[in-house]
Amino acid sequence: MNNIPVVDLAHFTQGDAQTRTNFVNQLGKAYEEVGFVSVINHGIPDDLISRLYEEITQFFSLPLSIRSTYKKPELAGQRGYTSFGTEHAKGYEAPDLKEFFQFGQVVTDGDEVAAHYPENVPVDELPDFTPTLLAAYRAFENSGTALLQSIALFLDLDPNYFDPFVHNGNSILRAIYYPPITEEPRSAIRAEQHEDINLITLLVGASADGLQVLNMQGEWVPVTSMPDQIVVNVGDMLQRLTNNRLRSTTHRVVNPPKEKWGSPRYSIPFFLHPRSDMSLACLESCISDATPKAYEDYTAGQYLDERLREIGLKK
Repeated sequence: MNNIPVVDLAHFTQGDAQTRTNFVNQLGKAYEEVGFVSVINHGIPDDLISRLYEEITQFFSLPLSIRSTYKKPELAGQRGYTSFGTEHAKGYEAPDLKEFFQFGQVVTDGDEVAAHYPENVPVDELPDFTPTLLAAYRAFENSGTALLQSIALFLDLDPNYFDPFVHNGNSILRAIYYPPITEEPRSAIRAEQHEDINLITLLVGASADGLQVLNMQGEWVPVTSMPDQIVVNVGDMLQRLTNNRLRSTTHRVVNPPKEKWGSPRYSIPFFLHPRSDMSLACLESCISDATPKAYEDYTAGQYLDERLREIGLKK
């Protein structure tokens, strides 16, 4: 894993008090020093991950004329299909060399927040597509909640601090397709360097290498997770909340060597977002004379809206 720390989530979800404490400290230190961890025993079944990749591979194998019918421009890419060359990294004009499909929260308990979420977009040609994405969404949500409980303890918060914000939160499951490269790219790589918007991102596998993270020494380090691992990184919302104690790590997806341009790449990150009304005001415990407050007060919804405009998904 090229110096990306590996943590065992079962030590937190099933361990005794001391084992849990050790996990909390290990995870928190990794996020303070690296920003990325690889997680084993993460609770997302292998067969579900396999089915998920099968379904998204089938979707991106559909003709473009069919994929395009699932594009919903009025939703700013938050549900359904987003075509190739639409999204770009903050601060970059050249679009990333990717297209993607996004699946969001499904509220089943009558929570009034449902009125603020658009409906997911079913794919008529693939009857198992929506059920598979929903099952994966719930599995990611459960694992992400456990990781946030550990982060809360590391920050000396109540372990359930994040729970009410994550319940029926605005998380997104994004299935990304990087098509074969057919000509010399103008200025973009598959995904230019960026930081994620959300609290944490859970990334399950990838069909090819390419992910790199920027370490504390300013070096780009390749990251390839093993089949039994997921990679989890800190996002901008958690960085704001902790006043930079936990930093959102810069990462990118580089183009393969020219001899492998003909190979596509698939990747499925789960962007764990809280409910839009969660305050991202810096925690008082993270503010001091040595670390003065670095950010103005925002809600998660306000910050998400700002970032969607910056990356070209929202006008």
